[in-house]
Amino acid sequence: MPVTVDRFQQACAAALRMKLLAGADGVGREIADQRVQKTGLGITGEVDSVHEGRIQILGETEITYFENQEPARRPAIADLFFSRPMACAVVGGGLGVPAELTAAAGRRAVPLYSSELPTSALIEETVKRLALLFSQTATIHGVLVEVLGVGVLLLGRSGIGKSECALDLIVRGHRFVADDVIHLEKRGPETLLGRGSDLTRHHMEIRGLGIINIRDLFGPPSITDLKKIELAIQIEEWDAMKEYDRLGIEDRRAVFLDVAIPSLLIPVSPARNLATIVEVAVRNHLLKGQGVFSAKDLLARQRTLSREAPPG
Repeated sequence: MPVTVDRFQQACAAALRMKLLAGADGVGREIADQRVQKTGLGITGEVDSVHEGRIQILGETEITYFENQEPARRPAIADLFFSRPMACAVVGGGLGVPAELTAAAGRRAVPLYSSELPTSALIEETVKRLALLFSQTATIHGVLVEVLGVGVLLLGRSGIGKSECALDLIVRGHRFVADDVIHLEKRGPETLLGRGSDLTRHHMEIRGLGIINIRDLFGPPSITDLKKIELAIQIEEWDAMKEYDRLGIEDRRAVFLDVAIPSLLIPVSPARNLATIVEVAVRNHLLKGQGVFSAKDLLARQRTLSREAPPG
């Protein structure tokens, strides 16, 4: 999805304390770069230093320079500045914006905003939020929970018991992130974050009960809105004709947005306590991260004993 000025405004206006002053017809412009540009000499109109598709940040230096120009020259300077191929412009520091800049932005259909944040803070926060908007995203169906600090993605067909398993984990003191619709976001080459939709946040569907609000039922400590995904568990019905990993030495991976996540396949049957198995799977995952691999240790011991056993 392209990052348009309109998308940037909707996602960041409140945090950046921005308001649109002019150029509403240009909010469809595309932001081509997650870096911003401090306008500097570009405000003179005589220096074509504006990078195409970037957000221009104007601070006290630029506004003071503009206000010090002869009134008769200001409209031409402003018009030349907004003729450059920028995405939009933001005046920081809560500074007053000269009328000539507002008028030129409107004529050229360049969105012009003012922000109450100090210019340095505005640049820093804008860069951070653009990085989020430019990150790769996807949407999948499943349940996301936090177990012992680990983000666990529960996958499987509808009705297999993912939500019931998550509810059991929450009752045990673990945390809920999202049910059904999971929005994935790639942060860096190996980091995958998950969150729920704004509409269904904190809600879960349990067949027979309907829609329940986890936050209202169990309190704020029972939920978290965003979590790094470190383990994926695929749940399926037990198939007696299928061979399952009985030692735990298979290196399964689930790939989302080109990020490979450790994965387990867990078959379920009426006698199995799925929540307990998931909790133990997480504990085992944490042990592996510390270099303790029970299955491999057992196989190594078996090979050692086989070599040491007397012949015959």
